[in-house]
This record gives sequence, C-alpha cells and structure tokens, in this order.
Amino acid sequence: MKKLSLLILMASLASACTWVKVDEKAEDIVVGKEANVRGCEKLSDTNVSVADSIGPISRSEEKVATELLNMGKNEAIRLGGDTIVPQGGPEDGRQTFSIYRCQ
Repeated sequence: MKKLSLLILMASLASACTWVKVDEKAEDIVVGKEANVRGCEKLSDTNVSVADSIGPISRSEEKVATELLNMGKNEAIRLGGDTIVPQGGPEDGRQTFSIYRCQ
C-alpha cells in the first residue's frame, strides 16, 4: 500500500511540473502564423517531443503544449531565428515548428 501511495504521489507531482524551461534569450521569440512570415527567411523546420505520460498517468495537455512551445522557441534561438510557426497542434507529445528570421 505504501508503494502505491508513493507512486501516485510521484506521478501527481511529475504531471504538474513543467520540465522544459524557455531559455532567457528565447523569451522574445514571436509565435506567428503563416500570414505573419511572408517576407521572412525560413531557416528550418524542427520537430520537438516531450513525454505526454509517465507510465499509466497522462500529463496535462497544457503542460505538454507549453513544453513543446518552449522547445520550439529554444530551437529558434539556436538556429538564429526570431519567429516560430506551429505546423499543427501537439499530438502524442510531439509538434513541428517552422523557424523564421523576420528582422
């Protein structure tokens, strides 16, 4: 019984945490739409993924989406971009972003 309670407590705490933080330099990355990047230089597409469950426990869709967005922004900084455009929504803990340099 103790092991089960401990497992439930750990899963609850883990599902509430956002593990992927946005890099300080990436805080100003713009999240745009295709219409916003017409005059921009496309640098790359990036595929990011995070755990959407811990064992049998599903993580919050909001937390997963936030982590994916943070990873997309961090990747934009790494590639010299200033804008990302999501290519669809999160699915099974994965998402694709296009990275652009607009300024």
